[in-house]
Amino acid sequence: MKNTLIYTLLSILLIIVVIFSLGMGSISVSFWDVCSILLYKIGLKASSGIDELTVNVLEQIRLPRILMGIAVGAALGISGAAIQGIFRNPLAEPGLMGISSGASFFAALVISFEGLLLPMISASLGYYVLAFAAFLGATLTVLIVYRISMNNGKSHIATMLLAGVAMNAFAGALTGLLSYLATEQQLRSITFWSLGSLAGASWENIKVLYPCVLISLVILPLFAKQLNVFALGESQAEMMGVNTSRLKIVVILFSTLAVGAAVAFSGVISFVGLLVPHAIRLIGGVDNRYVLVASSIAGALVLTLADLLSRLIIQPLELPIGVITALLGTPVFLFILIRDKNKI
Repeated sequence: MKNTLIYTLLSILLIIVVIFSLGMGSISVSFWDVCSILLYKIGLKASSGIDELTVNVLEQIRLPRILMGIAVGAALGISGAAIQGIFRNPLAEPGLMGISSGASFFAALVISFEGLLLPMISASLGYYVLAFAAFLGATLTVLIVYRISMNNGKSHIATMLLAGVAMNAFAGALTGLLSYLATEQQLRSITFWSLGSLAGASWENIKVLYPCVLISLVILPLFAKQLNVFALGESQAEMMGVNTSRLKIVVILFSTLAVGAAVAFSGVISFVGLLVPHAIRLIGGVDNRYVLVASSIAGALVLTLADLLSRLIIQPLELPIGVITALLGTPVFLFILIRDKNKI
């Protein structure tokens, strides 16, 4: 009953933020006009009665952006919760596996050398070349980390953690080197992408992003009970019949799929995957059957709200969304760290 109430409240808050996001920006649209346009678009109203420019702003710019924010936030939220469960550490996050740093390096590689080294790939993938490169970088980095952690046919969490830290540092150094060698325009692109933004949202992106995220949103909660048992310790979980090797592969695979796809289209957005699951546990407990689902809804809520703030603070310009999440997340993270330092 309590969990259902939390799901309901989070969903209502998400709907409210979505409606506000649709109406607010450099072109303001009233609540009733937003509702009128939405009813018209889904066929429940013969005409919106709103000028075409306003309709196009909502349909072609704001709605895809909000839908992307929902998908990216849900991906980061549920993946953060799943990875915290597999590491048995509330301070773990998707970036710990090298997902974000690997994606950043490959994105920087494409930005710096696309015209020189990748003309055939660019010609075939077109607009999606950067997204494809980022997803490939995230996947390859995680595969390397997982392979390093293998010993006698089993992956070891501690080794995986250390390998992730090492790959983060290595990919970060390579990205820094590319930034140093880049032209001024390339440096701007690398910097803006590494700070995260939903400005590139489009219906074409949505069609690629949503299947990747939805698959993970469906699969990961199916292993919530096993994550609950895994929290008792890997040896104890195996004694209770949990295939821990398969569990780790599934969590890492589908977390990488969700986060890799999200990072590919939005850039690197920090702290959502770290703080959202932690907050959800404080509100409703540590049962992963609840945490995974609630974290996906809360992640969508937090990122949609952060995107709204990024568009409003210095309009008509916008701040990178990663700056907003870092500014909001860092104080909370430090508070949690100081409060729980004896438990970590």
